[in-house]
Amino acid sequence: MNRYVLSVYVENKYGVLTRVASLFMRRGFNIDSLTVGETENPEFSRITITLRGDDYTREQLIHQLKKLQNVKQVKCLPDESKVERELMLIKVKNTSETRNDIMAAAEIFRAKIIDYSTDYMCVEVTGEPTKINAFIDVMQPLGIVEMCRTGAVALERGSEVLFK
Repeated sequence: MNRYVLSVYVENKYGVLTRVASLFMRRGFNIDSLTVGETENPEFSRITITLRGDDYTREQLIHQLKKLQNVKQVKCLPDESKVERELMLIKVKNTSETRNDIMAAAEIFRAKIIDYSTDYMCVEVTGEPTKINAFIDVMQPLGIVEMCRTGAVALERGSEVLFK
């Protein structure tokens, strides 16, 4: 199973996200992550979807997405020519035994401690999904209390403009 990042350029209108998500449900495909945000033009939004599947699945979804009302363009971003980032907030137990390890990990991963109390620390981490996963692995033995993770956002590298 391959991991794909789809970038979907849509009109910024009521109901578009519902139609996109419903397509996945009807076809029986799982969305790993989904982010939506207004673009540089407020009339349009970009939906970034990550999913796992084979090439046939990817092609079918792209084909079906292009047929949806209010969808202007769809593109699968290749690994070698995309910049991808996620954001995660993670709350971990703050004890005298774990404090130095949390702070050292935050420094190594270029994360920010955004909330500190005698019992808990909340850390903000941004980066590629593999970096986020690695930070979770480091924090797991220290006592993760809760975490919240955004979906991926991605752009093509260099001078290539995805949607015009």
